[in-house]
Amino acid sequence: MKARKVKKLDPAGPLAENAAWIVRTRVGELLDLAEVALDQGEVEAQHDLRIAAKRLRYVLELTGFCFGRPADTALGRARDLQEILGEMHDCDVMLPRVRDHVASLQHADAEAVRSLAGPSADLDPRLAIEAPNRPDYHGLEVLAVHLAARRRLMFDRFAAFWARQEELGTWIRLERAAEAQLERARQTRRAAKAARLAERHADDVEAAIEGVEPEPR
Repeated sequence: MKARKVKKLDPAGPLAENAAWIVRTRVGELLDLAEVALDQGEVEAQHDLRIAAKRLRYVLELTGFCFGRPADTALGRARDLQEILGEMHDCDVMLPRVRDHVASLQHADAEAVRSLAGPSADLDPRLAIEAPNRPDYHGLEVLAVHLAARRRLMFDRFAAFWARQEELGTWIRLERAAEAQLERARQTRRAAKAARLAERHADDVEAAIEGVEPEPR
């Protein structure tokens, strides 16, 4: 999944302000993906959400000190979310492989049993007992059931975990901390601008008193 572009970054600007823009973007990405990922069948969205949690974790590991306790909490929960979704993803990766291998073994067995039938007009059902790979794919089918069940269990954990974080306001509190940093940056710029204007006004007054023409600006 391609990361959402972060706007308004200023390489020459303060770290806290730039970090705030990144955090706001990454949290927004996380929240948008979660709306889709909470549907159990949305495997791709769940995988994308895991990547989004990783991106948020990385930026908080580097800049979390700019946002205080909300960042500390969100960092831990992003790790937890990544872990749960990672367990789900492991099942999503392994289950098709197991099923494909079972299908391959069963195909080979069908060919072997067909050979056992020889020139017979029909197939004796008892010949299937002689399938050479039957013990192997029986165990793999049990593994497939285990993976499917564990995937459902991990999804239930994810849904409960996400609901709890929403209840605690984990992501909203982080967003507010980032917005507070942006507001402080805006106030600093306004104060600096006001100071420059006041300085120019003072220069103009001084020049008027001394009868000197103010320098053009």
